[in-house]
Amino acid sequence: MIKVITYGTYDLLHYGHIRLLKRAKALGDYLIVGVTSDTFDRERGKINVQQTLMERVEAVQATGLADEIIVEEYEGQKIDDIKRLGVDIFTVGSDWKGKFDYLNDYCRVVYLERTDGVSSSEIRSEQQPVTLGFVGESPIINKIERESKYVNGLVAGKVFTLNDRFLSDSLKDKARQTSSFDELLDASDALYIISAPELHYSQIKQALERGKHVLCESPVTLRPEEWRELKVLAAEKKVVLLDAIKTAYSMAYNRLLLLAKSGIIGDIVSVDTSCTSLLEFDPTQDINQEQLEWNSVCAWGPTAMLPIFQLLGTDYVSKRIVTRFVDEERSYDAFTSIMFIYPHAVASLKVGQGVKSEGEMVVSGTKGYIYVPAPWWKTDYFEVRYEDPHNNKRYFYQLDGEGLRYELLSFLKTIRLERDFNYVADTTSEEIVKVLADFYARHEMTVI
Repeated sequence: MIKVITYGTYDLLHYGHIRLLKRAKALGDYLIVGVTSDTFDRERGKINVQQTLMERVEAVQATGLADEIIVEEYEGQKIDDIKRLGVDIFTVGSDWKGKFDYLNDYCRVVYLERTDGVSSSEIRSEQQPVTLGFVGESPIINKIERESKYVNGLVAGKVFTLNDRFLSDSLKDKARQTSSFDELLDASDALYIISAPELHYSQIKQALERGKHVLCESPVTLRPEEWRELKVLAAEKKVVLLDAIKTAYSMAYNRLLLLAKSGIIGDIVSVDTSCTSLLEFDPTQDINQEQLEWNSVCAWGPTAMLPIFQLLGTDYVSKRIVTRFVDEERSYDAFTSIMFIYPHAVASLKVGQGVKSEGEMVVSGTKGYIYVPAPWWKTDYFEVRYEDPHNNKRYFYQLDGEGLRYELLSFLKTIRLERDFNYVADTTSEEIVKVLADFYARHEMTVI
């Protein structure tokens, strides 16, 4: 029996894929098809894949051409698969000609001519592009605009800002700026919002009522009842409303969550996060309005709470907030610490824009712990550590665009496929809002 193997992403399976699979099968008696995993696709820079791994596997299976389907997950797996499965022929499209000649040492390599005029990239490009408008005064807008260029089908649009001093030269161009929020809505299909948190509710509501999709930098609002109202409105208008927390889309971070939940460190008993930075202002002097709007707990709190709620859930028994304010009105916190008590675990976070601390994360378990060095919120590396250091293991993952690129891709996929590709669950999003509401209401708070 002659075994043949081929590999591909098979996103949006089309006639060209099927024809290639038919020709591959004709080379032998038994066809093995390797479908690349989501993480491997990301490592190879293919971030525009619109279907999940399971959907792509099911599509290949539905053709009836594959005798066996495997998942390709790492560099160098082809050699391992050829040896393990006793493959006689490796085949792939002719656009890869010469790329896999090294496999001739293990089996016969055949390059097949591809079908002209059809590809998944062309199918995706034929879809109506989504114009993304920008709202706010943060330099993060510049990063979002830059990363949007890597997402096929997303077009960077205009900006509405009250102060453009942080914006790039291209966004400062008068042709890119709108004189009103309504004008921006007219020119956009979707919005990325990073305005003052107090403005989020009204701006999101206007956008949703106009049928615009919204990606809002967390927190979405500062009041739970407003959060629930906006979610109902988005559902009624059949538009997308997602939290923007870039860390949720980091490959290393997601791998960390999976490992921790798999029991690799035993039962999780503690999650500790720290996010701090020093802003260039004198806390003894007046603090300007922009600093008040994005105080420490708003700027860093959602990121610091993310792994706590994703690993331990939101059903904590109690919490305690300890805060250091630097203004008489007690609106700007230079430092805030929050402790969450769960039935069988504890979690703590430290955030600050007037206090500096090591920005690391530690997840402690009954068998070991996971250590993520600073800055943990955009890491490409973490360690699983044990009592016996010989058992320690390090994990490295590529991080493109600080997670923003994949955040935008998930936003676009949710819009186009009308399915939830959000990495921040509604329960987590709502709980973040609840905690911030308690902060502003001074519930369970000690001021130092």
